[in-house]
Amino acid sequence: MNAQLLSYYEAIEQASADMLQCARAGNWDEVVKLEGACALLIAQLKHAASDQSLGPDEAPLKARIMQRILVNDAEIRALAEPWLDDLGRWVAPGSPSLH
Repeated sequence: MNAQLLSYYEAIEQASADMLQCARAGNWDEVVKLEGACALLIAQLKHAASDQSLGPDEAPLKARIMQRILVNDAEIRALAEPWLDDLGRWVAPGSPSLH
């Protein structure tokens, strides 16, 4: 079992769960901060995966982790859509100035 690679997947899953919790609370600044941390973890995973790989017995665990990450991501996106629509109205040509 490759514990290092699995630990990256688990850390990314935890970051996505934390992002979801912040999104549910409307704390978008923290969501953005956690998204940056998640991107760093993904880069580290890619680097580690270039030297190592998961075995066939680890594939089901990886699949379950990835599924939870995708579910979290979908809910974060659903929660963000109204916020992004509001932002789009503010930055659209002809919208009231923020000054």
